[in-house]
Amino acid sequence: MYEQEVADRFRRINGDHPMTPADDAYVTAQFAVLDELCATEGRDLGAVSLTMLAGLLPLPGYLRSDGAQMVPRDLFALTERAGGPERLEAWFTAHWTDRATGRREWEAYLSGQYVCLHEVSPATIRRKERLTAAITAAPSAPDAGSAGWTARLHALIDELDALEPAFTGYDRLRFGGPTSRDVCIDAMRARYPRPGSAIATGA
Repeated sequence: MYEQEVADRFRRINGDHPMTPADDAYVTAQFAVLDELCATEGRDLGAVSLTMLAGLLPLPGYLRSDGAQMVPRDLFALTERAGGPERLEAWFTAHWTDRATGRREWEAYLSGQYVCLHEVSPATIRRKERLTAAITAAPSAPDAGSAGWTARLHALIDELDALEPAFTGYDRLRFGGPTSRDVCIDAMRARYPRPGSAIATGA
């Protein structure tokens, strides 16, 4: 019963977009099926679903086309670090000095939409935010286009690349446009090629 409520809430937040075979293959490789993860860790699926509905644990990141609820393999890691689901919100939001920002990030985390990171934690969320802001602002730097600027830009892009997965077509539907990887990694590498790359040399 609770599992259906979780699926219904997921669709209310993400919309009811179709999952293609490529989407299914991507999430199967990147995520775990919730009931299988619960079985492996000795957790009750109904209790975990109820914890999600209570706003103490994030919703699944995806619903596969067969209805399987797909979650990060480390779904319970932050709860364990915080000392239990009832303590997770306070532990999580304390990583931001601005309470409103912390609350917004908490709500985003609960939505299950933080599929933009290999490891979802306050530290990686904050680092991604800083990297995307720096990459977006880079073209306006006074030394834009110089060798030093190019090296700094690609260091930022490479770090973001290591934090983010590839994403899939379904993500572009539910987010209503390109992903942060599309904008801050792929597009920036194409626009400002690394010296010696095939793009830069025209090879």
